[in-house]
Amino acid sequence: MKIGVLVKQVPARDSELELVDDESWIDEADLEYEISEADEYALEAALELKETADDEVEVIAISLGPERVEEALETALAKGADSAVHIEDDRGHGLDPFQVAGGFATLAREENFALILSGIQSDDSSYGQTPVLLAELLDFHHVTMAIRIERSEAGVKVRRELEAGWFQDLELPMPAVLTVQSGINEPRYASMKSIMAARRKTIRGVDGSDLIPTDVSSGTELVRAYAPEESKSAELLHGSPAEQAAALIEKLTYEARVL
Repeated sequence: MKIGVLVKQVPARDSELELVDDESWIDEADLEYEISEADEYALEAALELKETADDEVEVIAISLGPERVEEALETALAKGADSAVHIEDDRGHGLDPFQVAGGFATLAREENFALILSGIQSDDSSYGQTPVLLAELLDFHHVTMAIRIERSEAGVKVRRELEAGWFQDLELPMPAVLTVQSGINEPRYASMKSIMAARRKTIRGVDGSDLIPTDVSSGTELVRAYAPEESKSAELLHGSPAEQAAALIEKLTYEARVL
């Protein structure tokens, strides 16, 4: 069984981001990069499925982007992925989720994956659309926000997180696409032994222009990137203590959305 894991390389979480002069995107010069945090959980979920499987499972990490994304794939190999595929494309944020999903779909048809895992959303654009679009393009079953994944005779059992502390248990046949909720597991660190072993594993390069459909244009346009404007405000709550408490709860629930 083949499990594909979508791995996106993003600026490191502690990066100090600056915009380019025309505010079209961030200045990527001198940035450090890493695997998007949610994809780390997806990779770990795939490795755990492999370790507990009764049959042979192959985990393949896949990333789309310029030459530097091979660093992310090398990390995935050092953590335990069996091989990797680099879809070479320099357009970066110029591609929208539908185009990216189209490239992944072309590759997935060639690889014949039984299962494709991805983080719930990336740390940079946070669209959260690519895996769902990929499932639609492949006509695969799909589940979002998975917090538990187990193999079953029928395919795979998944528990997904809903709102307000509710969960949903599903069993679906493979092939399938799953988006993994952050915190589902504890991603492993690559040991020195596994890092050395990763040097013997392969990263296959594929030209992105051969995979991304030429008749699919971007459906979105990034007009401007900017930092959120800081603002401060204060509001006094009046009435009895009980009335003030009720008003505070209402604001925390419906305005701040933290309850």
